[in-house]
Amino acid sequence: MDLAQLEALRALAEYGSVTDAALETGRTPSAVSQQLKALQRSVGARLVERDGRGVRLTDAGAALAAASRRVGVAMAELEEEWAAWQQAPGGTVRVATFHSAGELLLPGLLSRLGDRPDLRLELADQDVSSDSFAALTGQHDIVIGHRGDDAIPAGRDRVEVHPLFTEPVDVAVPVDHRLAGRSGVRAADVVDEPWIGVPQGFPLDRILTALATTAGNPARVRHRSVNFQLAERLVATGHGVALLPRHTTALHAVPGLVLLPVTDVRLRRHVEALVHPERGVRRAVRAVLTELTAEAASIGADTDG
Repeated sequence: MDLAQLEALRALAEYGSVTDAALETGRTPSAVSQQLKALQRSVGARLVERDGRGVRLTDAGAALAAASRRVGVAMAELEEEWAAWQQAPGGTVRVATFHSAGELLLPGLLSRLGDRPDLRLELADQDVSSDSFAALTGQHDIVIGHRGDDAIPAGRDRVEVHPLFTEPVDVAVPVDHRLAGRSGVRAADVVDEPWIGVPQGFPLDRILTALATTAGNPARVRHRSVNFQLAERLVATGHGVALLPRHTTALHAVPGLVLLPVTDVRLRRHVEALVHPERGVRRAVRAVLTELTAEAASIGADTDG
């Protein structure tokens, strides 16, 4: 079996369409289709079938794609061992992170890697829905994602998951708000407030849903943005309340804003590093992952459990 053909099959299995498989492997859709047809001829079985306007894997195709992932990992290990023999453990490591985790982790990570001139980081901002972080591992060596307690996001069975830290999520209110002097609030105390939220499906939106479920009323979201610093400013100037991560918000020390823990439901986000197995065998990736984990540990444990 041809390695390029197996890679095309794995890409189709992971990304769901010929177009996306082509994008992720740097080929044209026509080239991917031709490789899939050639692979079918070589194994003597139908691997792909029409599904509406697209295609999907047959049972045989899914089985071969799953088995060929081990081939991909083996090839990556071979390349890494050859690089080690050549004494070339460094290289470029592509790290994608959502903005607030980058604020907490990247300055310290870069400082930790200061004595490794052989390692070069390419940094990318990627803030997506909870179910989309795993798919980014096809484009980046390390993807820093986050999730709430409500569910396990899609795609995690295909990647390595390295927990970094767990961060409490608090309710941010203006300093002159009726609740600002309290040490904590219940979900019912704040659910009817106008909310500054994030896009639907993003981790903090799902955490807001958990708060609303506890309170027994839906939350009214007035504005949505992925920019936490904008949310902080809107809250401080009296345009609503927001759920904000505790450690990141403390970095900004925005005047006129107060953080209040919610006492009757645990609100937190889990920040994790996701790595595709084929990328994770590189010594450069493992070195960056080790330092990233150490930097995350320096942030401190979640004292809210």
